[in-house]
Amino acid sequence: MTTIPNVTLNDGYQMPAIGLGTFQVRGGQGVNQILAAIHDGYRSLDTATNYDNEGAVGEAIRRSGIPRAEFFVTSKLPGKYHQYADATMAIQESLYRLGLDYLDLYLIHWPLPKRDHYVEAWQAMIDARQRGLIRSIGVSNFEPAHLDRLINETGVTPAVNQIEIHPYWVQKAMVAADQQRGIVTSAWSPLGRGSAALQEPLIQQLAQKYDKNVGQIILRWHVQRGIVPIPKARNLNHQRTNLSLFDFALTPDEVAAIDGLNRPDGRLEGQDPNTYEEFD
Repeated sequence: MTTIPNVTLNDGYQMPAIGLGTFQVRGGQGVNQILAAIHDGYRSLDTATNYDNEGAVGEAIRRSGIPRAEFFVTSKLPGKYHQYADATMAIQESLYRLGLDYLDLYLIHWPLPKRDHYVEAWQAMIDARQRGLIRSIGVSNFEPAHLDRLINETGVTPAVNQIEIHPYWVQKAMVAADQQRGIVTSAWSPLGRGSAALQEPLIQQLAQKYDKNVGQIILRWHVQRGIVPIPKARNLNHQRTNLSLFDFALTPDEVAAIDGLNRPDGRLEGQDPNTYEEFD
């Protein structure tokens, strides 16, 4: 079984350097897929209230027979619960669905600045952390201005910012902004959701050079940039191979070459955090 290194967060807790994304993984089939991933070595499991699968994640943890303390479980707060009282109850409900006593990491899923309640949600998360319901608190899809407002108004810096990153949306400036604030960057859809990036000649050439598959090359590119990738994989072989990232290294020039695949319109669905709105 692959040994997965940890990344230390700004609050002293440690997060595995790769996690399992569970978007659209639900029901009994989802439980089996997550359980297989756990048996392959995954310990970081990423869910969200909006994924409607917290119950499946919790059930897979229980069926695994592995102690709770060995897992790093992440969930996320939806926009409809950004107000303080709603956020407080949403955290509790997530724990009930998961069947857990605490979350290792809890994120605000989107800032939703037009609604302008994300600072209120952040305060609820700070208070839930003080009560032991959450160990680390962070955000998802936050821009520098959103981060600075949280920090300035509460004095608490997020531990993690989970954002869209893949070879067509490299996010150099945002990753640097996170690093400047001591925030670990995590990547959702790190492979681009089956995008054409997997067919890029550069990435295919690197896969041949290192005797790896194209997904492993892209995930290794993330790791070497100091990013924690959260790939989703239903295919059991892909789940397994996605963990084999720590026995080779790209050269700095190769990392830079993949950076060069960036596109101005590279976002998967054009989801700009400054304007994006969740549908309740």
